[in-house]
Amino acid sequence: MSEAEPERIAGIVLAAGVSSRMGRNKMLLQLDGESLVRRAVGAALTAGLAPVVAVVGFEEECVRRELEGLDCQTITNPSYTGFTSGSLHVGLHALAPDVGAAIVLLGDMVHVSAHILRGLLVASTVSDAPLIVSRYGDVTAPPILFRRPLFGELLDWHGEGCGKAVVRAHAHEATYLDWPAHALEDVDTPEDFARAGRR
Repeated sequence: MSEAEPERIAGIVLAAGVSSRMGRNKMLLQLDGESLVRRAVGAALTAGLAPVVAVVGFEEECVRRELEGLDCQTITNPSYTGFTSGSLHVGLHALAPDVGAAIVLLGDMVHVSAHILRGLLVASTVSDAPLIVSRYGDVTAPPILFRRPLFGELLDWHGEGCGKAVVRAHAHEATYLDWPAHALEDVDTPEDFARAGRR
């Protein structure tokens, strides 16, 4: 791959779930003046990911309204009550053939910033690893960059999380990026959201 033809890296924001532990749609909660879903998509756009695909489901019209004006593609997962893998599959199917890799992130990981996403982009320019995995202390978690050769395995995988089985299968080939432990926090409950606001 030459400098004139940089790898095209997409962002897939998973934001379709029912937020059962929160009691209301957490993607619509406001943090620092922005809804969680708009915050996640905005970080992906600021980092330079293109295209950015937001996968929605629960209360999809409300979530779509939150993304108005942003240069992202919003796609519905009709089976949003199922495994997270269903939303990941919807996002992968939306990518054009010229997309060489995708960074998968969760809409409720509110401390995943454009800086972290750019870190994965930079790592992808110096590493040929099939995946680049974020690590928080001893825990690996999104955002994760998957190159196209792994898309087939991701589409064959069914379960919760962001391709956990695929990450495990290729752990020995991965490049790892270490981030502060607090950036791992997600927002599942009202207590989580209150803690995120204090940070």
